[in-house]
Amino acid sequence: MRLFTAGLILLQVFFPFIARAQGDLLVTPRRVVLDARQRSVDLSLANIGNDTATYNISIVQIRMTEEGAFETITEPDAGQQFASPYLRFFPRSVTLSPDEVQTVKIQMVRTRELLSGEYRSHIYFRAVPKEKPLGEEPQVQQDPSTISIKLVPVFGITIPVIIRVGQPSVDVSLTDLSLNFVNDTVPRFGFKFNRAGDYSVYGDISVDHISPGGVTTRVGIANGLAVYTPNSVRKFEFNLQNAPGVDFSTGILRVTFSASSDVKPEKYAEAELNLD
Repeated sequence: MRLFTAGLILLQVFFPFIARAQGDLLVTPRRVVLDARQRSVDLSLANIGNDTATYNISIVQIRMTEEGAFETITEPDAGQQFASPYLRFFPRSVTLSPDEVQTVKIQMVRTRELLSGEYRSHIYFRAVPKEKPLGEEPQVQQDPSTISIKLVPVFGITIPVIIRVGQPSVDVSLTDLSLNFVNDTVPRFGFKFNRAGDYSVYGDISVDHISPGGVTTRVGIANGLAVYTPNSVRKFEFNLQNAPGVDFSTGILRVTFSASSDVKPEKYAEAELNLD
């Protein structure tokens, strides 16, 4: 007996983002941090597509791997605390016409039960597939010796919601810097985040090449990188630009990890790789 599979596979995407679009949904802001000063946040959901769409809203729990990938979990890892028992959000479902924008409110509750530290869960926006009325589905003649399986694509995105209680405690360093070349032409830069303390850290990476003559050239940018509790290590690598006048066989590569801020970025960590 043969197996025939029709349709598309289930797709779920988990990313922290500034204004992240998945399918036709745009969500801002990129992440939510609640504390004693900010006890609620309004999320903006916008339909940037051409059709009316419905999204169910729920909470999921996620762990980050050392490679920066995300995995859904049901029980917290050692040192991880879920924020979901202390969150309230509404509405639980939205239907958006093209170009329509709606607000979802997230509030912190039961704060007297919170001990010092960081709590994290993720708000999940899941697209509801459109159902066709009976009789509208095309009738396809099928070989009786086959089985037809139709998998409907389901698009979803998440954003982290973090509750912080007490004084901040976090320290970051960058180690194990390396430079390799893809196909002998594309410079690929790698390193390790090392996080210590009670809080997650989130920010932007910049890489500068400093020539032996002291000329500094920006050769790499990666925005929106996080190391979530309880992870103490995250590995990261990305391609650098072959900028004019830059010789990657000599000089220095300087990598800087800074808080995301357009006003006055706070530098978390910096390290250098000597290329000579």
